[in-house]
Amino acid sequence: MSQTLQRTDSVWLHPDDAMPRFDRLEGDVEADVAVLGGGLVGITTALLLQEAGMDTVLVEASRLGTGVSGHTTAKVSSQHGLKYSSLRSTYGEETARTYGQANQAALEWIARRVEEHGIDCDFRRRPSWAYVPEGESTSDVESEAEAAAQAGLPAALDREVPLPYPVAAGVRFDDQAEFHARKYMGALVEQFVAAGGRAFERSRAGQVDSGNPCLVRLPGGMVRAGHVVVATHYPFLDRSLAFARVHAQRSYAMLCRVRDQPPQGMFLSASSPTRSIRSVPVDGEELLLVGGQGHKTGTGGDSRPRYEALRRFADEHWGVESVEYHWSSQDNESIDQLPLIGQVTPFDPHVLMATGFAKWGITGGTAAALILAEACAGREHDWAPLFDPSRLNLRASVPKGIKENAETGYHMVRDRLVNRGGRAIADLAPGEGDIVQHQGQKVAGYRDDDGQLIAVSTRCTHMGCQVNWNSAERSWDCPCHGSRFATDGEVLQGPAVHRLERKPLD
Repeated sequence: MSQTLQRTDSVWLHPDDAMPRFDRLEGDVEADVAVLGGGLVGITTALLLQEAGMDTVLVEASRLGTGVSGHTTAKVSSQHGLKYSSLRSTYGEETARTYGQANQAALEWIARRVEEHGIDCDFRRRPSWAYVPEGESTSDVESEAEAAAQAGLPAALDREVPLPYPVAAGVRFDDQAEFHARKYMGALVEQFVAAGGRAFERSRAGQVDSGNPCLVRLPGGMVRAGHVVVATHYPFLDRSLAFARVHAQRSYAMLCRVRDQPPQGMFLSASSPTRSIRSVPVDGEELLLVGGQGHKTGTGGDSRPRYEALRRFADEHWGVESVEYHWSSQDNESIDQLPLIGQVTPFDPHVLMATGFAKWGITGGTAAALILAEACAGREHDWAPLFDPSRLNLRASVPKGIKENAETGYHMVRDRLVNRGGRAIADLAPGEGDIVQHQGQKVAGYRDDDGQLIAVSTRCTHMGCQVNWNSAERSWDCPCHGSRFATDGEVLQGPAVHRLERKPLD
């Protein structure tokens, strides 16, 4: 069995030509709507708006489709773990039903788009299971099957789940789907441009001024637009207060060539440790995708054991011959179980956002695009009230909000009091990063594989928390709100919009 991890990026980023390329925004641009963020939410929203006759500009900080949407497990499903029993018990049957309708309708919207436009993206229907292993109580999956069926979804309880290890029971959703995420997004981008839309890459928005028109400020210019949609995964506008209502989680995935046949379906364990499973067609061969091992961003320690755990799991049950790809991703979860989709503030109908899909951004993001497109046209979608960012779900949000924000406060205070960074930056080995000392100052230090040292500020530019070293991704991650930075301080993921300050080494 090969012991070498292969490509350290997502399988969906290959082939690279699945997505067209676009120039950087230079100068001033005018549009009816500016969509910020070139993932699935932003691309789908921009396409819907442009096809509805609204002149739309799509702006992405990096490359389109390479962010969170390019690092998904690419399950197109309204089955989101044991979601419906939780929603029903917390908010009631109607909330569970509306959430289910939105995500099932999004699945079918994607399916129709693929069929009607002949999109070549490996789309295929699959059953999906959320299961508990043998020996564990089945009460949770029994309750979930009942709640999901009550919500109008294609759900049933299965005592037999087609996995190569004993399972107590599972909830089966029929006629779900899976696809190649970036091939799908690439086709939507091509349709957007064909309809007259304009797209810009390597153009990071740093500020949005409300008004008539709204002004989006970027290093290379400005966009004036009647509406702005912030689809940057984690809203970078602090006036949204998303940093107090959404927390970031990292998770891991691995694509393996295996000895035994991968399962013909999609699977998710309903108990810890989480295991997400599906097969992926690559060059005519079915490979096994396993995911899981999640943790809060910036707090997981060394990430390599997480990949090792996924590999051991895959090898135990399917026999790993090689690991072709391994990657990590980041997802945002709201404090009340529901995404935030709608106005950034209750007082401004012109600036909108979408976030908090809790690892279910394919259907959740598509439903968000349908809601946002209606809002930009001055209409309210039937699903909109449930996901309104101004809602106040006291029963669920207050206890979790207190816990999450107390942890953030803890990190802010502790990292100022605890004297980390005891060793010198010169002690770093090639490929190693750490909080270290240089000339009596604490810095975030890194030595690259060629031996070159780099030092940047330890303070996240969003709200000043101390970043932590992520050894697997070689990045600086913030434990407070999930911002991530490259070794040289460049922003990888928001809400931060400014790089970490470079520190001189002379």
